[in-house]
Amino acid sequence: MSEEVRMVAWVRGRVQGVGFRWFTRARALELGSLSGFALNLDDGRVQVVAEGPQDRCDALLEWLRGDDTPGRVDGVTEIWDTPRGGYDGFAVR
Repeated sequence: MSEEVRMVAWVRGRVQGVGFRWFTRARALELGSLSGFALNLDDGRVQVVAEGPQDRCDALLEWLRGDDTPGRVDGVTEIWDTPRGGYDGFAVR
């Protein structure tokens, strides 16, 4: 079993108004065992917080950086931490 982690990612590009948060939630649910949220930020980025097994968080990060996302991703910055808990599934905020 993979270690439980918390990943916080900030996604830059044309990622608002294109369904990016909804697709991110769908991908997180498809991967399974992830909780957290996707949130539009005032500066045009999307913040993604995911907690769960390291391999699932890695897979979500790989998807965020890939060519299969809606809109256009110019870059992703992430930090890793220990899980804080308190999330009920994966939400769009």
